Amino acid sequence: MKYIKLGNSDLSVSRICMGCMGFGDAANGQHTWTIDEEHTRQIIRHALEAGINFYDTAIAYQSGTSEQYLGRALRDHAKRDEVVVATKFLPRTVEEIENGIPAQQHIERMIDKSLENLGMDYVDLYIYHMWDYATPLYDIMEGLNHVVKEGKARYIGISNCYAYQLAKANALAEREGFAKFVSIQGHYNLIFREEEREMAKLCREDNIAMTPYSALAGGRLSKAPGETSRRLEEDDYARLKYGGTAEEDGVIISRIQELAAKRGVSMTEISLAWLLTKVTSPVVGATKLSHVDGMAKAVDICLTKEEIHYLEEPYVPHRLVGVMAQNTAAQAKEKHVWSTGSQAI
Repeated sequence: MKYIKLGNSDLSVSRICMGCMGFGDAANGQHTWTIDEEHTRQIIRHALEAGINFYDTAIAYQSGTSEQYLGRALRDHAKRDEVVVATKFLPRTVEEIENGIPAQQHIERMIDKSLENLGMDYVDLYIYHMWDYATPLYDIMEGLNHVVKEGKARYIGISNCYAYQLAKANALAEREGFAKFVSIQGHYNLIFREEEREMAKLCREDNIAMTPYSALAGGRLSKAPGETSRRLEEDDYARLKYGGTAEEDGVIISRIQELAAKRGVSMTEISLAWLLTKVTSPVVGATKLSHVDGMAKAVDICLTKEEIHYLEEPYVPHRLVGVMAQNTAAQAKEKHVWSTGSQAI
């Protein structure tokens, strides 16, 4: 395994981050394809043996059971100061907003509950899961700064935002002396490269780490055309993100398959090797031990310029999908209400 500094922090992270959305009690979450605690522990132990020290979860994953499974496994199989743990918090609920719960109090509640779930005194990276259009940015940044000052998080990151929002947030933090975001977790892979328009450029200039999710597009970049899996069949959210561009994406997927065959490696290795030329540490999920092997091996593959161009050349622009599309729609709806005074439907 290879390691790298996480942006403007002193955290040394593995080039692969273990994504933990696939861990947790399926009865308490949105996903049916998650794995139980026994299998979670096996995968985390195998990942630690492969040198993966960076783990990403969220309080929203399976109602906190992902955090619980991860925390117990790391406590039994690793030393706390030898792993980098990231978790994420959601914006305030409608009920919290109606009851006047301020952002600072909400963030404090969220971090305390995550630390309880994890069984830890602090997290290394606390991530703002998605932009909250209903809350002033100052309140969010002040709340996160308080979490850092209290020692409950060493650094803060952000997920699912636009480049202008990240730049605006860090400019406010710099002006006020608050903690700044050191990482961005966005949607980025070989068949969804919209982050290259602005976000990637901002991150290069400001040394902000890119730790993208959906690194394998919900398994699509690791499977030959026509090959399926339980997740491909049951993951409705991934189908929402990629179903509309399957034909265009299929050209790229076929090229991944071709290069993997030529090199005698897996499609996972080729797909992640490409992403590793662009970002700090992609977040990659695993529900089988073999998934861990594929992501770990990808770190040692060096693609040529010709191979990179061959993989990139067929790409066509994609519309926003997933969380970003939902947030943008919500923002537009709010703006309509503000500008017209009409009742939101």
